Amino acid sequence: MVDDQPAHRRRWHWRTLDAAAGGLALDLGLYAVSAIFAAITAVTSTLLPHRAWGAVAAVGYLLATLAVIAQLLLRRRSPTSRLTGLPARWAVTGLAWAGTTLLPLVWQSIDRAGGRTDRAQEEVLVVEHAGSRLLEHGTPYLGPDAIAALPPGEQLMGYTPYQPGMAMFGLPRALVDAWWTDSRVWFAVGTALALALAVATLRGLPAAAGQATPATTHRTDTALLRGVQAATVLPICALTLATGGDDLPVLALCLLALAFAAANRPGRAGLAVGLAGALKLFAWPVALVLIVWGLTRRAGTRVAVGAIGLPVAALLPALLVDRDALTENVLRFPLGHGLVTSPAQSPFPGYLIASALPAGRLIAAALLVAAGVAIAVRLARRPPRTAVATALICGYGLLAAIALMPTTRFGYLLYPLALLTWAPALHRPVDTPNSPVPDERSGRTTSA
Repeated sequence: MVDDQPAHRRRWHWRTLDAAAGGLALDLGLYAVSAIFAAITAVTSTLLPHRAWGAVAAVGYLLATLAVIAQLLLRRRSPTSRLTGLPARWAVTGLAWAGTTLLPLVWQSIDRAGGRTDRAQEEVLVVEHAGSRLLEHGTPYLGPDAIAALPPGEQLMGYTPYQPGMAMFGLPRALVDAWWTDSRVWFAVGTALALALAVATLRGLPAAAGQATPATTHRTDTALLRGVQAATVLPICALTLATGGDDLPVLALCLLALAFAAANRPGRAGLAVGLAGALKLFAWPVALVLIVWGLTRRAGTRVAVGAIGLPVAALLPALLVDRDALTENVLRFPLGHGLVTSPAQSPFPGYLIASALPAGRLIAAALLVAAGVAIAVRLARRPPRTAVATALICGYGLLAAIALMPTTRFGYLLYPLALLTWAPALHRPVDTPNSPVPDERSGRTTSA
């Protein structure tokens, strides 16, 4: 009983903070701090696309902050006003995403189409070049000889350190040269569609369980709002989508996969995380944990078919066209054995150990392996039986990996932050290890 008390208190304090002033207090803190972050970015960032984002996003966050202040004042006068309730908070979140992410994204895309060369991060160009190569040669990758033949200053841009599916976002630019074919525009479209489907899936959980009371619906919507805010208006996500963008559709598909897991749709969960894995390696650990979750419900095969099958299907054409190019881009370069090294060097523990200590890279690699072994032991001894546990393991596991990797980026933190914030929205009205698993082909249920 004594051991359970601190955890209970932590949950109580978080719920109290989240519910303060009907959720508006935390909304105010989110938008106000984000406005400060965006303003500082606009003034101090050494990356020109980031400065441009900050100048626009600071205004968007400020307007959202003022809107929440107005809601708080109105709530004091009329606590039951519809302008202070959950639908109004959703509306402010949507407007905030439009002003802090979509507006600067479109603005930079139009400027870039007009000739500005400082309106996109390198990831945008890499994905669009990959789309052009896929269209012309059947593979998004350059071989090692072709990369070596590039001028030294351009060799880094010759690499495509993504899975083959990412090149699909570059195809519009390969076909038409216009602002709306900027790969970031299509990253945003994919992100919005995946998040919308995830929200619709989770909002249907109380009804599917026969417990769609106003109280359960409100709890679900409140948790969902926080999860969506973390994946959209949180500055680390808004900045990433507006200036580079490639991580957001991967993250959104992972969140969709967890939503399907919460709805006991293992086949669809596998397909969603498989699509994410066909885009980027960051989704593969999530796929592994979801497969373990599926095994606890006798549905591991259904999860694995999509989670493993789709990435393999995406890799096969590139493997058949040019195996050496695939190996150079997808394996050698991310592991630090390419012709050039990745510039991703955020000062996390793994990078600091690798750069400051003798044999630092070996030590950092050993720590990373040790963390992976610890997570594997956790999965074997206590496999996740709910979508909530799956999201928490993924979130903390990715956080540990990002901290210990010798080569990483600060922006990668968007994955664990969003996954951990998404977890409360995944609670099922009735979620037990032996709850029925729907048969997605017949609509009937089978016992887990």
